[in-house]
Amino acid sequence: MLTRLFLTPAAQAYLERTRVYLREERGMGRRTAAWYSFWLGVCFIFFRLEGRAWQSLRRRSAPWFEHLRSRPWRFADPLRYVLQAGWMLLFVSPGEQRGWPAARKIQRFMQAARVRLLRRRRRWFERLGQMTLRMRQDGYGRYVAEHYAALGRGARGLVLLLAGTLACGMALLLVTQPFSYFAQLIFVILLWGTAMVVRRMPSQLSTLMLIVLSVTVSSRYIWWRYTSTLNWSSNLDLAFGLALLLAETYSWIVLLLGYAQTAWPLRRQPASLPEDQSLWPTVDLMIPTYNEDLSVVKPTVYAALGMDWPKDKLRIHILDDGRREAFREFAQQVGVGYIIRPDGRHAKAGNLNHALQYTDGDLVAIFDCDHIPTRSFLQLTTGWFLKDPKLALVQTPHHFFSPDPFERNLGHFGKQPNENALFYGLLQDGNDLWNAAFFCGSCAVLRRSAIEDIGGFAVETVTEDAHTALRLHRKGYNSAYLRIPQAAGLATESLSAHIGQRIRWARGMVQIFRTDNPLLGKGLSFFQRICYLNAMLHFLAGIPRIIYLTAPLAFLWFHSYIVYAPAVAILLNVVPHMVHANITNSHIQGSYRRTFWGEVYETVLAWYIARPTTVALFAPSKGKFNVTAKGGLVERQYFDWTISHPYVLLALANVIGLGFGIWRLFTGPSHEIITVLITMLWVFYNLIILGGAVAVAAEVRQVRQTHRVPASLPAFVQSEDGHILPAVLTDYSEGGVGLTLDEARGLTHGQRITLILARGDRRFSFAGTISRSLGRNIGIQFDSLSQQDHIDLIQCTFARADSWLAWSDRFRLDRPLRSLRDVVVLGFSGYQRLATHAPFPFNVMLRESTNALSWLMSFVPRRNVDAPVSKF
Repeated sequence: MLTRLFLTPAAQAYLERTRVYLREERGMGRRTAAWYSFWLGVCFIFFRLEGRAWQSLRRRSAPWFEHLRSRPWRFADPLRYVLQAGWMLLFVSPGEQRGWPAARKIQRFMQAARVRLLRRRRRWFERLGQMTLRMRQDGYGRYVAEHYAALGRGARGLVLLLAGTLACGMALLLVTQPFSYFAQLIFVILLWGTAMVVRRMPSQLSTLMLIVLSVTVSSRYIWWRYTSTLNWSSNLDLAFGLALLLAETYSWIVLLLGYAQTAWPLRRQPASLPEDQSLWPTVDLMIPTYNEDLSVVKPTVYAALGMDWPKDKLRIHILDDGRREAFREFAQQVGVGYIIRPDGRHAKAGNLNHALQYTDGDLVAIFDCDHIPTRSFLQLTTGWFLKDPKLALVQTPHHFFSPDPFERNLGHFGKQPNENALFYGLLQDGNDLWNAAFFCGSCAVLRRSAIEDIGGFAVETVTEDAHTALRLHRKGYNSAYLRIPQAAGLATESLSAHIGQRIRWARGMVQIFRTDNPLLGKGLSFFQRICYLNAMLHFLAGIPRIIYLTAPLAFLWFHSYIVYAPAVAILLNVVPHMVHANITNSHIQGSYRRTFWGEVYETVLAWYIARPTTVALFAPSKGKFNVTAKGGLVERQYFDWTISHPYVLLALANVIGLGFGIWRLFTGPSHEIITVLITMLWVFYNLIILGGAVAVAAEVRQVRQTHRVPASLPAFVQSEDGHILPAVLTDYSEGGVGLTLDEARGLTHGQRITLILARGDRRFSFAGTISRSLGRNIGIQFDSLSQQDHIDLIQCTFARADSWLAWSDRFRLDRPLRSLRDVVVLGFSGYQRLATHAPFPFNVMLRESTNALSWLMSFVPRRNVDAPVSKF
């Protein structure tokens, strides 16, 4: 009634319509609608909301408030609208704001300041470049280089030794020099500022400089931990403190080894083949199989049949350790070799060694039975064997066209790099610089004479591939890595199968570490030893990761000082170490892995690889080869309690630790408050990571037997009346395709149609039925394909030379803060999924806790409209 005294008739009519709309369309109750209308009336008193200017602004800004407008109004929404509007004004770029004049002015001012700063930095770098150029022109650099070259070999070695000693001495002094708190703060600010400037420099030099900064800060941290943070007067403090310190030492060593491995990727390009094909080597292409279904093996064989290689120089063999009659018949039908053996000794390695006795090609190409090669595989990989007679191995990436459990269960397949991308995108490329590229068991070509020279594929461990590569390198053979995906296969379907595969890899690498340690013995260069050592140490991360997830509980539960130092000293040493490591790794690995996601991957595996790797350290002969299941289905959505129970128990322990932390805040001594808060922050982070691990355990249905692969290929469709329509193939599988027609032609569901695809100069047609039709977009379900049609379809789609080249182009570069936000949301969603599947009363407790947290998160401004919203 009060608002009606001050409002115009138009405003009163508008409010009445609003009240009816709120109750009927937005589902509000009487009180909520009245409350909303009251505040709207107050706004009408001070603003002309019914005017054209306000209505126009409302329409233009609507997308930024969609997450608030798309659900019933809540009592706290006025504050949410204010926070969202303020965030837009200050942080959203002017081009995105659609009609916010004040915001554009603020943003232009901030942008101008940033441009001025960038110009000053650019001028500084230009002056540095001019100084370097002037030194070159004046001959200083040439003078030094000429005199250095004139020295004898021993003198040059002495100069390098003296320079290295001086550099190491200065580095050691910088690492070990104790600083006051203020000096440490200045030191941290200077190095952080330098890193923020250097990381934007577009050259490999910036990577090296960031590595130097990170190594300096992290080494100072480790030195400080060993010299100043252990409480030797308390046995309990010392035990917990040493456990954490050993875990941190392991991480520091792996960090340094990783920098050496990835500082300068080689980015090798293919070597050309001679024009005379008679000079090309003969190749035995081997496809080992054990218990896989024939439907998984067929596409690999069909693609191999279409390889661009002289037919008289390519022999394809199915190595069937399952000894199945259906496979023998299939091999005879398509005209490929079929090799079996009387026993299954030494698993895959034994299968390959047995096949070597019945083949005689110059080179041996190996593909897992689910890895479909492209037609250009051999032409891209074999040229290096002709250029380098000591080359024994050319490895290419393992690419997967189906989602692994992380990608499927978390819903980011094709949106960001998967778990394998870091190894095949960066680490192998870094190994190649040091002649240390690993054999990965598939998608590789090896020189037969080199394999025979080392006595065949290694059979002593369950990772025959890496062990074989190590033996080749010890014998003085070279290896090469081409970072060009030339085959694609099926990822593991379930989380349990994925973990089982990783357990085998971890056990095998530790077995090699014990039985054929790369640090010992002859034949390896220093950096080859570094690359192999880092690969093996990586799989020992299980116990350190568990220590990180439980270490803060030592203080919260037992009041044990695991880091015996003042809170200020902890902040000034821990934070720079973590920040520089993340900045440097983001700069190096940003195209292949998102910051913080590696910790989620490690957490999922930590509990399960800790025991087998520890056993392998003391009893390397234990353990057997297990075949990774491929081509299966996940027919229902479920929560894998068997796999997830360690994460759930660890999360529960950390929640109890938070309770102890709150109790200590109110009952403990005042000088410990900052320490308690820092420890609780650590626990919060652990809970986020554990939540991410829990989220992966919620298995999502996967009922496709044939996986859809996104594409953009020219195609044609022919209707029953003979009309041929141009189209773009948008996705394909063995069972059907998706198409976008150049123009809509009224094609309907169930209509017969023919798809026409090209392979080189040839055209192939495939009959099918329209399974869906929506405007210009249609889907085609293939009829029962003949064997020849199936071969042609595989070679026109999966086996195209460019099938996988642009797969990662849609991945955006890593931004650490955005990645942290994504991991936080992932951890929260993990507990929401757990609340859905947990038994009573835990489901109620989790649901109410996550709802309360969701309500708090609903006040955070958002850029995208798909973010979850509060239920309150």
